[in-house]
Amino acid sequence: MQTWDAITSRRNVRSYTGQPISPEHLDQILEAGRRAPSSRNTQPWDFVLVTDRDQLQELSKVWVGAGHLASAAAAVALILGDDPEHARRAQFDLGQATMSMMIAAADLGIGSGHAGVGDQELAGQLLGLPADKTCAFLIAFGYPADRPLAPIKRPDRRPFDEVVHRGRW
Repeated sequence: MQTWDAITSRRNVRSYTGQPISPEHLDQILEAGRRAPSSRNTQPWDFVLVTDRDQLQELSKVWVGAGHLASAAAAVALILGDDPEHARRAQFDLGQATMSMMIAAADLGIGSGHAGVGDQELAGQLLGLPADKTCAFLIAFGYPADRPLAPIKRPDRRPFDEVVHRGRW
């Protein structure tokens, strides 16, 4: 898939086939996250890859909107430390890492869907996190159950001319 095709094909997928993702493809997705830009090159993240079915099902309980993790082939937990210097910029940095992983996955025909984390205690236990780490977000990965990824001709987005302003508002 070409870059533009991966961008226009990526959509939130929350229903998966159950087909496993090869370790090589998982490493490629993780490498995309590792290479993402970050403010001052702080790289404030760590990633925890989860592929165990029971662990995925338990992780799906950390947030009301995380149920799709239970049927995913894998999930990546985006982990942050408690350094206040990094915290100010970390959300933007995590967004870049997240999108890099999601685009890399789409390029491989793998769907993805993000989720927040409400129960930090449960997430920390399930992921074996040290006390100074928190799970900021989760990304589920798997092959879409409903239809394969393909460029979306009519995305459900505000019109281009309504969103884009040139020079000033």
